[in-house]
Amino acid sequence: MTDAPEPDALDYRIDGFEAATETIEEDFYSATISDDMFVPLAEHHSDDGRDSYLLFYDQTATWDIPGTTEYFALHLTRDTEQRTFTFAYERAPVVPLAQNWLVRRGCPPASTVPTRNRGPRPADALTSRLEDLLRTNPDDRYAVIDHYTDNPGSFDFGSEVRTLVYDSHPDSAHAPYRLFLEETAEDFRSYTVREGVFTSAEAADDWAMDRATPLPLAPLSESTVGHRAVAARTRSPLAGTAGLGVSPAPVTAPRPSPSSAPRSGRGAR
Repeated sequence: MTDAPEPDALDYRIDGFEAATETIEEDFYSATISDDMFVPLAEHHSDDGRDSYLLFYDQTATWDIPGTTEYFALHLTRDTEQRTFTFAYERAPVVPLAQNWLVRRGCPPASTVPTRNRGPRPADALTSRLEDLLRTNPDDRYAVIDHYTDNPGSFDFGSEVRTLVYDSHPDSAHAPYRLFLEETAEDFRSYTVREGVFTSAEAADDWAMDRATPLPLAPLSESTVGHRAVAARTRSPLAGTAGLGVSPAPVTAPRPSPSSAPRSGRGAR
């Protein structure tokens, strides 16, 4: 087991800029206070210098409250005349949701593909297809309800991320609650994603807690089968102090109204 590599130096490209307000300055400090533990995965800077889109793996998540998301997406916006900046960020349980958030804010999709190649890879075509569905969220069909990241930070165990969504697609009306289950192998060389179908958020929670039966898999719809996977997939780089390569960890999809998709009381644990 090797030591984790030092994170690359971060470049927010805000030298010579000031936060637009004191509140923004305080919020930016709070959001990036542990950025010495951020590992850059992808970045894009607009040609006019006004926007930067950054995707990080947050190594501190392994030691945080159980269930904490491991991915951090950041959008910096600069006023090049006033020399000020503002920002927005999103913490995400899995890479495709973080990518979706960045794209919604104007980042070119191709620029959200992680450029590091030190993490686990998709184990099969279905994994890539399901990730593409979360990444593109066609017709805003998915609304994230809850998520939970289980990463013990040890090569003795794999990791698992559960993302519970409400699927508004007509084909899913009979069981609109979908649990995307991402499981990374113990050696952290590969991972799978599977989509479970449930009639309620509570049913999904019950399954996640009890595991008395196999995950009730979603039938492969025509859109899923025909969706082409993005070619090169890379995941998070090494995490934690023990050189642990972790699985990917919402680009946050639009949230459902309480009447259409009630939130579970226990979470997808």
